[in-house]
Amino acid sequence: MSWPSVAARVPNFARHNGNMTAFWTETDRDFVSVSGTDALTYLQGQISQDLRTLGDGESTYSFVLQPTGKIEALIRVARRSEVDFVLDTDHGYGEPLIARLNRFKIRVKVDIVPLAWRCICVRDLDEPLVGALPAWGSATAFDLVGDDPAAPPNVRHGSAAELERARVAAGWPAMGAEITDASIPAETGVVSESVNFTKGCYPGQELVERMDSRGSQAPRFVRALRSSTVVAVGDAVVADRGEVGHITSVAAPCNVDGVESTDSADWLALAVIARAVAIGAVVHVGGNDVVIYAARAGS
Repeated sequence: MSWPSVAARVPNFARHNGNMTAFWTETDRDFVSVSGTDALTYLQGQISQDLRTLGDGESTYSFVLQPTGKIEALIRVARRSEVDFVLDTDHGYGEPLIARLNRFKIRVKVDIVPLAWRCICVRDLDEPLVGALPAWGSATAFDLVGDDPAAPPNVRHGSAAELERARVAAGWPAMGAEITDASIPAETGVVSESVNFTKGCYPGQELVERMDSRGSQAPRFVRALRSSTVVAVGDAVVADRGEVGHITSVAAPCNVDGVESTDSADWLALAVIARAVAIGAVVHVGGNDVVIYAARAGS
């Protein structure tokens, strides 16, 4: 069974980063079923997004937070019905997510169990893909999910390296990379897709609401860099006053077939950078000058 159980329409080819056509590739994600009479009300009180306006077959991104406001997980929530939801998150973070949700499950009729589902990522489409979940807050990114999803015909089979480059280019943060147990929503760049500021209470809401109401800035932000030389995860980002952050994700150049081409001079990276470093500033990575960009529009 896929989500939802309708056939995917084949889109026209689109361009990616100016030189790649639309592609698909399978990736590992962790899926969790949340079902039962109290599923909607329970989730509504646990996550940062408002599920009450979500229709059957629709999905949205959300944060699951610690009571302190630190991020437990960045998730996508898909509604099957008022009593049946599917959550997915980056691979390796499903078990902690289940443990976190069960920790607050007191006297409610909700079952929270892992699902052995697969995820086929389809990127750089020029029209919606029916039967797929929107991904990364992008109009050209979709995921086909279920126990046996089928890749869309006539779309090129891409690579994991190509998918990672697309993620970095989109500025979408990953658990364990841009998002750690020390991260707060305001620094991720995806608050607009993942937080509703008019819903009721949920764990961690106080910090999120206080920063929004006071117009407070996070102490650091996810930023993008482009380099003509090789960069690596963990590399220090240095400004005139010293180290201001570090590289969290790197995407090597890819050729037209989606294969890494490390001799090319177009490396993309994401970094967590101190807020004092302005967008457009020139910093140094590995002794080379690079420019800081916003990872996502409006971030």
